[in-house]
Amino acid sequence: MPKEYRTIQEVAGPLMMVRNVENVTYDELGEIELANGEVRRCKVLEVNGSNALVQLFEDSTGINLSNSKVRFLGRSMELGVSPDMLGRVFDGLGNPIDGGPDILPEERRDINGVAMNPAARNYPSEFIQTGISAIDGLNTLVRGQKLPIFSASGLPHANLAAQIAKQAKVIGTDEPFAVVFAAVGITFEESNFFINSFKETGAIDRTVLFINLANDPAVERIATPRMALTAAEYLAFEKGMHVLVIITDITNYADALREVSAARKEVPGRRGYPGYMYTDLATMYERAGRQRGKDGSITMIPILTMPEDDKTHPIPDLTGYITEGQIILSRDLYRKGITPPIDVLPSLSRLKDKGIGEGKTRADHSNVMNQLFSAYARGKEAKELMTILGEAALSDIDLIYAKFADEFEKEYVSQGYDANRSIEETMDIGWKLLSMLPKSELKRIDDKFLEKYYKQQD
Repeated sequence: MPKEYRTIQEVAGPLMMVRNVENVTYDELGEIELANGEVRRCKVLEVNGSNALVQLFEDSTGINLSNSKVRFLGRSMELGVSPDMLGRVFDGLGNPIDGGPDILPEERRDINGVAMNPAARNYPSEFIQTGISAIDGLNTLVRGQKLPIFSASGLPHANLAAQIAKQAKVIGTDEPFAVVFAAVGITFEESNFFINSFKETGAIDRTVLFINLANDPAVERIATPRMALTAAEYLAFEKGMHVLVIITDITNYADALREVSAARKEVPGRRGYPGYMYTDLATMYERAGRQRGKDGSITMIPILTMPEDDKTHPIPDLTGYITEGQIILSRDLYRKGITPPIDVLPSLSRLKDKGIGEGKTRADHSNVMNQLFSAYARGKEAKELMTILGEAALSDIDLIYAKFADEFEKEYVSQGYDANRSIEETMDIGWKLLSMLPKSELKRIDDKFLEKYYKQQD
């Protein structure tokens, strides 16, 4: 039986100091029993000699220093895992909140896990179809990759996240596919949107949802992504499933990390975030990937809002270092009514070349992708020139490129949140757009593909 302590020295907001403790370790869970029998949960933040600083999961109101008892449980936070988790909705600490029965776990796992050993990794190489042309065609997602979405305040990243979760699949295989969705620090309205969105399309049956609301404690916000990754590791490496993990919003997670760090009086780093934030984010991101000898895989799409639309802010900056590219949402495209407003030029998938081509997508994919990038970039330049110098100053070919850029945004990028395009449809739309250009301009495409797919428009 755990030892009980009546040595609470001080309570300050969510923090509590307990004196004269023995064999208590960092990150250990504890329980506080109030005089009226009510039990509240806490976690050890720091151990200094025989003193333990703990953070409460619930409110500290009503804790009487002399009458309340503390006991430490000898374990860190765990999640009970089972295949029955699919189709269920949990809170940020892994408790069911969908009105269904408790999960009967096959095993209990420490949520902190470990990053995957680089020597045990398989190289990501299989294409994942999201049904979104701007991702599938130009910034391809590959199984086992970490590809974040950089959004900004007010942009529809929630709609994009729900769309990817509903539509994503590994084509050309019968292996089971699952989605683990972690919503961190969101509003009740957003929570309802995600749950209803998954239920309407039936995607809930292959999804595990973890919902942490904005009014939940900061320490729970730090646990939620790790709960999701623990569930994903079990489904991927024990049950052989392809798992897509979507975490939104990493910015709320980092803010909770800063809040806890400030409460511990740690020396702050850039913008007040703790100096170890890079390491902390890496312990989450590096749990994704493919393992040698295992059929399953974890592909991760973390979503974050860039404070003040600033790519150099510590959260997107550090995330970009650890992950393999980024999808960037554009406020300008959003104002134009482009949905989803993915800005393809600064977006990047570092592994896209590994997941495309014959036998994976289509033989002409690489050529079409490069030509579309090139033509869209030139079209954007032509439009900028038109703004400065006027339309009359542009050559005929520049006018064609400017028109191409507009059509590219309307037809290729803008598809709404319900359209689920196959890779064939995406490629065909790309060829339709390239056919606006004279054949002599398509210098990045092999002649054999031009003969097969190019149709000159009148």
